[in-house]
Amino acid sequence: MLENHDGRWFAVQVRPNTEQAVLTSLRNKEYETYLPTYRCTRQWSDRIKKLELPLFAGYIFCRFNSAIKSPIMTTGGVLRILGIGNTPIPLEDEEINSLRTLGSLTGIRFYPWPRLEEGGQVCIQIGPLRGLVGVLRFIKNESTLILSVPLLQRSVAVEIPADWVTPAGSKHGDVQFGSAGGLVKKKAG
Repeated sequence: MLENHDGRWFAVQVRPNTEQAVLTSLRNKEYETYLPTYRCTRQWSDRIKKLELPLFAGYIFCRFNSAIKSPIMTTGGVLRILGIGNTPIPLEDEEINSLRTLGSLTGIRFYPWPRLEEGGQVCIQIGPLRGLVGVLRFIKNESTLILSVPLLQRSVAVEIPADWVTPAGSKHGDVQFGSAGGLVKKKAG
């Protein structure tokens, strides 16, 4: 049994591509850790390879007492513990349990997805408007977005499926996202 797991779960930001090394270091210090991963296929010019990558690139989860965070912060590769200022904000056990349940399911495909917010620029990746950049104006429901696309210096509202767009400047499948993803409506006020 791990000695240092008497606290809550926290998200720990790590240097890019060091998730596994930090995970191992923290486990060696007898902390309970978790790195959710997903499977994907990547194609290079000479081969196709199946990979297991972090679901939240640049982050791992660690259970510890927040009053004793220096052993975490002095671990090589750790950048910070997510929180407000110097105060770490714990995650709910249910969030970690949900991720573990998702990871244990077979036959269900999951992967990182960009977080889309009203007012943000998005690029249409699929369909006849592929390549156009617009502003997300309204999330009609979980699968439909209303975009404002400037054509001839005028805006046109276009209703398209949510899975047709990514945040402007990214390409679906080629970018690692550091958040849980999903559609988010902008808060009023």
